[in-house]
Amino acid sequence: MDRKKFVKNSVLGLGAILSAPILLSSCEKKPTVIDANPTPTPNPNPEACELYPTEIAGPFPIKTPADWIRENIVGDRTGIPLHMIFTIQNVNDNCKPLAGVEVDIWHCDAKGNYSEYSGQIEGDFTNKHFLRGRQTTDANGMVSFMSIYPGWYPGRAPHLHIEIKKDGQSLLITQTAFPEDVSNDVYATPDYTGNFDTPNAQDGAFADDVEHNMPTSVEGNVTDGYTLREIIQVAI
Repeated sequence: MDRKKFVKNSVLGLGAILSAPILLSSCEKKPTVIDANPTPTPNPNPEACELYPTEIAGPFPIKTPADWIRENIVGDRTGIPLHMIFTIQNVNDNCKPLAGVEVDIWHCDAKGNYSEYSGQIEGDFTNKHFLRGRQTTDANGMVSFMSIYPGWYPGRAPHLHIEIKKDGQSLLITQTAFPEDVSNDVYATPDYTGNFDTPNAQDGAFADDVEHNMPTSVEGNVTDGYTLREIIQVAI
């Protein structure tokens, strides 16, 4: 799909393992130590057991996710390191951790480009596969990815895409937003293109209920990188 057409539609209301620590470098070449064995994310509201919001996949989904089973999805991109830790739970089993489900993730690079597609801000990335990957949840319902903090493109708030699957069946397609104060700090660094033009409250995907699309936590800084934790609840 043409990016300009998609962005226009969005604006009009259309309504993501080693045993030792892993080093992930930012564009400033300062390594960040990533915990390769993270602990489960505490549920900030354990009484809430409800489905995570469904959102559109967007025009640039992973074409062949089974080919990109990997934890480190950075590829040749530069930016502020982002360690993403997702816990998947089953609402039909009192939100217990859901093991053995596939988590596909994709997002744009620091300049707003998606891999695997042409017509991007900086040209044709059809033969690139950066910032896309798949992992399978462990016994604690957890997966993690090492990436960079996503950039932005006109008409959309900063976001990442996620799809949860079981035995090839899609359980959920969604998007996760980012805290605007964190994005402001990240986008002031050299690899990014300045501040975003669309706040969460005006985004076509998030405007109706952005609170439920926000991650459980995003902690860190632009020097050492960030860790995002999110609990995603699906029905199976």
